[in-house]
Amino acid sequence: MERVAQLEDCDVETLRSNIADGKAVIPCNKKHSIKKICGVGKDLRTKVNANIGTSADYHGVEEELEKLRAAEDAQADTVMDLSTGGNLREIRQEIMRNCSITIGSVPIYEAAVDAVKQKNSVRDMTATSMIDAIKRHCEDGIDYITVHCGVTQGVLKHLVDDKRICGVVSRGGSFLVDWISSHKKENPLYEQFDEILAIAYEYDVTLSLGDALRPGALADAFDRAQVYELNVLAELTQRAWDADVQVIVEGPGHVPLNQIQSQIQLQKELCKGAPFYVLGPIVTDIAPGYDHITSAIGGAIAASAGADFLCYVTPTEHLGLPKPEDVHDGVIAARIAAHAADIAKGIKSAWEWDRTMSQLRRKRDWEGQFSTCIDPAHARKIREKGTPQNIDVCSMCAEFCVFKVADESPDN
Repeated sequence: MERVAQLEDCDVETLRSNIADGKAVIPCNKKHSIKKICGVGKDLRTKVNANIGTSADYHGVEEELEKLRAAEDAQADTVMDLSTGGNLREIRQEIMRNCSITIGSVPIYEAAVDAVKQKNSVRDMTATSMIDAIKRHCEDGIDYITVHCGVTQGVLKHLVDDKRICGVVSRGGSFLVDWISSHKKENPLYEQFDEILAIAYEYDVTLSLGDALRPGALADAFDRAQVYELNVLAELTQRAWDADVQVIVEGPGHVPLNQIQSQIQLQKELCKGAPFYVLGPIVTDIAPGYDHITSAIGGAIAASAGADFLCYVTPTEHLGLPKPEDVHDGVIAARIAAHAADIAKGIKSAWEWDRTMSQLRRKRDWEGQFSTCIDPAHARKIREKGTPQNIDVCSMCAEFCVFKVADESPDN
């Protein structure tokens, strides 16, 4: 708490109080020593997560380590290993050995992959195999885990009635929806939530309550299935607090601009101020290749309305597995959104950063601007491409630079 308070320039007693109230968390497994720890929640900067991980088609660990380096270089606050290809535990452990920041995962992926390898179907997962996967991830030192405990038989009734365009787009959620539908049984992660809480408590792992029924299309946003699940997550949030387990609540998804504030406010009200973690949200469905932008637009609005944690979206969303450069672009876009929201929230450090940048711009201090801006290498590359280094203006205005004209004015 003292380390986070120092990094955030906030009062440690206020932070302690917010954690005690469940309104802030510090994801940190007791078995994991994090070099760059972070807090998420009330009165703290909006944080950004970067997803990395293998697939069945691309499962080389070296490229995942390149993505990890790209995420860290772009200053993501956390990464999540979402691997589904190769030896998942070895990949996870290798990522952890090379990671300096908070790390999360989704254990149900490992349970599903193992079931497919052993018996050819996700439906062959068992309650035991799902819980065992959670135990392994916690034992390995993962700091926070997504668990899709809110998708229940009751929720699925509304999913059928709502007739969504895109159905279930959460990968972990789709595994469990298929399992529940085929076995005609309740979600084991919901039924055995107390056991999950006991494991999380043992390792001081933060639970990220996954929104299995998040909308994957604007037309599906704010339907009964999504809201029903959110009510279940609110119930589980209180149970986690009663068990002294830190908890984050996950949110949408694809959401039109005019719904974002209402969705955030509803979550905060139902879940009594628990930290809210959103994927984007993506504000239009028509821009594949640019979804780092569509999500940054939604992320800025969501965070300014009270969301605490943004999961980045890369330009390859909906198209393919991201490359390291896509990871970098996704993190930067999400960080811009988070920072813009922090200004709106009145975070002191955010305002100071912008003020410093403005002062350097006014002075035409190019080196100062490069060292202060959010992506120094990119800014420098653009500057050097368009302007000789010995000129103190840019190629947009050249000698007619407003600051240069003002500096050379007799009245200055």
